Amino acid sequence: MDVRWEDYGWERVADGVGRRRLPVWDATTALVVGDKGALLYDTGATLREGAEIRAQAQALMGGRRVTHIALSHPHFDHVLGTAAFAGTEVYGAVGVDTVLTGAGRDSLRTDAVRHGVDEADAVEATDVLVAPHHLVCGEWTLELGGRQVLLANVGPGHSGHDLAVLVPGSREVVLCGDLVEESGDPQAGGDAIPSRWPAALDRLLELGGEDARYVPGHGAVVDAAFVRAQRDELARRFGVS
Repeated sequence: MDVRWEDYGWERVADGVGRRRLPVWDATTALVVGDKGALLYDTGATLREGAEIRAQAQALMGGRRVTHIALSHPHFDHVLGTAAFAGTEVYGAVGVDTVLTGAGRDSLRTDAVRHGVDEADAVEATDVLVAPHHLVCGEWTLELGGRQVLLANVGPGHSGHDLAVLVPGSREVVLCGDLVEESGDPQAGGDAIPSRWPAALDRLLELGGEDARYVPGHGAVVDAAFVRAQRDELARRFGVS
């Protein structure tokens, strides 16, 4: 696909694959474009941010709409924009629906406000928060027309429900979510499963291999050596093998 990703503040990662580092929290949103469909990976921290991502994605695709959304994990800066994409099929790791409904919404709203989201924006987004229509246990292949993408439930690790995306190509791209962070040390909140995190990174490396480009949840695109070094540091940090 011949587009100028940079004209919209996006970074081209591979043919038909781009990502944007969103303001404030530096969270990544990524777009994978096929001939008949398009997958968005994460939707931003507010409905306003989600609507901006939607408009940019449509502009990048000549007016076409996002058809699929994959949520990397259930933290506010990655999921609260989902309702801006009406009619889109939403995917998440098994169990993530329990975090995005009921009392889980209250926790997300509280966390968003605690990190600086305007309270009215947080209430608006969580009131209409979209839980995944499809829950991924293991792997799920999506056909986007002329290209397939693989959704992989590789967690738990950074959260209890971490979903990665492998985009095959002449050089594979792995969308990692916050299992990998480049712009700072990986953050382990109350829902992290430290004992399983290194194994989740091993799985990412198995998916992409040595030559893949790994797109972190926060920060610059990295290589396999970076992921492996972060895996080893997490293992030392949490005392696991």
